[in-house]
Amino acid sequence: MPSSDGDRESTSIHNGSVTSQSELADGLVSQRYVAERGLLTAVRLALELGRPLLLEGEPGVGKTELAKALSAVLGRELIRVQCYEGLDASQALYEWNYPKQLLHVRGDGRGADRSGADYTDIYTDDFLLERPLLKAVRSSLGAVLLIDEIDRSDDQFEAFLLEFLSDFQVTIPERGTISAAVRPVVVLTSNRTRELHDALKRRCLYHWIDLPSPEREREILRMQVPGLTEAAAASLVEAVTSIRRAPLVKAPGLAESIEWARGAQVLEGDGDAWPVALRRSLGLLLKERDDVGHVVAHERTLFEDTGA
Repeated sequence: MPSSDGDRESTSIHNGSVTSQSELADGLVSQRYVAERGLLTAVRLALELGRPLLLEGEPGVGKTELAKALSAVLGRELIRVQCYEGLDASQALYEWNYPKQLLHVRGDGRGADRSGADYTDIYTDDFLLERPLLKAVRSSLGAVLLIDEIDRSDDQFEAFLLEFLSDFQVTIPERGTISAAVRPVVVLTSNRTRELHDALKRRCLYHWIDLPSPEREREILRMQVPGLTEAAAASLVEAVTSIRRAPLVKAPGLAESIEWARGAQVLEGDGDAWPVALRRSLGLLLKERDDVGHVVAHERTLFEDTGA
């Protein structure tokens, strides 16, 4: 999550390269992202070796936020492909502007261009609609390409990505092959709703992101929620740790903890005591009716000795 007060600290990396793991760690912290050592190692190796980075983990552990922070650290544009069932190559790669081409042909070389420019053919950049993958390949400064929730896409789209991730080039039949002048930094994320194919995994550097330890979660909360006291962060982390141990439909992730802290902080500012504010803002932490009911029913046990 980019931070305005981190711009000065991360300028040394804005040439698009990272010279050490400690420099990478400092750059991410300047963007309010705290990464454990294993994740730092994975990112460092992916950058140095030019390999796509495949991040798996439960929702809300910071996979997408890492790509956002990394783009800010490297000073590269973030280009995102949000995967979903039915996503095909044309939606992620490129399309031709058929209405504009048709107008051009009917206009005998004049098309819909009011300036009167005369096009030589209908397969120039004037008619090409860039989608994320082509945009990443054509970026002259390099980009951070986020392929988010790849597990939600179909097998066909996953297979299509194999060639792209191997060669970082795009073939347009009417134009030929376009290769990346500067290889994009590719981050793929998966919530593991299905298994990814081995062929895709072999092209990537793989890392599983766990929920943070209580100590690191407190550190992240203090960084992400300005004004949160050490005592408030500690009580919230103890409470959410107890809640995660309960038999829930969907255990809350780090993202939900951060939102819970922000919401409780708003209510505390309205006059509620911190424990009351946490209880009243449970809807920011839990997203299932049964889970909220379970936590409310076992409130005393789950929040025991947490101060909440």
